[in-house]
Amino acid sequence: MIVDCALYRGGFRQKADGDIRETLRAARQEADAFLWIGLHEPGPEEFDTVRKDLGLHPLAIDDAAYGHQRPKLEDYGDNIFVVLKTATYAKPAEVVIGEIMLFVGAGFVITVRHGAANPLAPVRRRMESDPDLLATGPTAVLYAVLDEVVGSYDVVNHDIEADIIALESRIFTRSGGDATEDVYTLKREILEFRTAQDPLLPVLQELVKGRIPLCVRHKERFRDVQDTLLRIDQQIDAHSEMVTSVLTAHLALQGRQQNEDMRKISAWAAILAVPTMIAGIYGMNFEHMPETGWVFGYPLAVLCMAAACTVLYRKFKKSGWL
Repeated sequence: MIVDCALYRGGFRQKADGDIRETLRAARQEADAFLWIGLHEPGPEEFDTVRKDLGLHPLAIDDAAYGHQRPKLEDYGDNIFVVLKTATYAKPAEVVIGEIMLFVGAGFVITVRHGAANPLAPVRRRMESDPDLLATGPTAVLYAVLDEVVGSYDVVNHDIEADIIALESRIFTRSGGDATEDVYTLKREILEFRTAQDPLLPVLQELVKGRIPLCVRHKERFRDVQDTLLRIDQQIDAHSEMVTSVLTAHLALQGRQQNEDMRKISAWAAILAVPTMIAGIYGMNFEHMPETGWVFGYPLAVLCMAAACTVLYRKFKKSGWL
């Protein structure tokens, strides 16, 4: 499905009238013009009208049509194919992953979106508000999309950090019950976020090193995006370690709480064992037992039970078992 199709000349949007092929030929005849086609979850048939004219590789078309690709950059000489993973953070603790794919060549750029987490609308607005950048050609669109995607990673990263702080506070204040499942859920989402973010680093390295002739002009801009991504990558490592530490602390606190509970249970069992023992002895059905016929026998037995329980209670209380 074609979402948007526009011809940009000298950094300004021109209406793409008529056939896409004719518009593309017109764009290639001018140094400062290019065609930008936006697609959303297309099938192979959407590429049929421009595949031959643009020289798109069949394998790249299959990847763009069916999605579920790892972030990568493929150089086909006169055009490149780039796959990016987008990410947004939904509450509670869910990283939503989408895909953006770009075909970039002389006089054209095709952006393909899969999923909901796709920040392309603000990219087009941003580019159209900056004619000087837009006039530098199709690779400027690649830079803007990369910058937007990495910027969205930063937002997700801050949201994850906020959830880690909240989870840590919940665990150490012992409010909200058992948090083990929530910790594992957050750790799983961090790992899923990493699978989207981490493979993008080699892509940016290729662009920064100037190994892609089409993108040499914007090498410094790509380096700025790479610096941001490296910072995010380090923070994700720190967040992953923090969640592991939070889980370890949570399990340790649970173990300590269980030990405290067992000590309390043992202390109360010991206290109750004394009157049980005395009552058990005097409950035996023997004819000749001392004090059974004594008028003060019963009060004395009860007093002994109470005194023994009081002494034991104070001892356990002082030792911290109660």
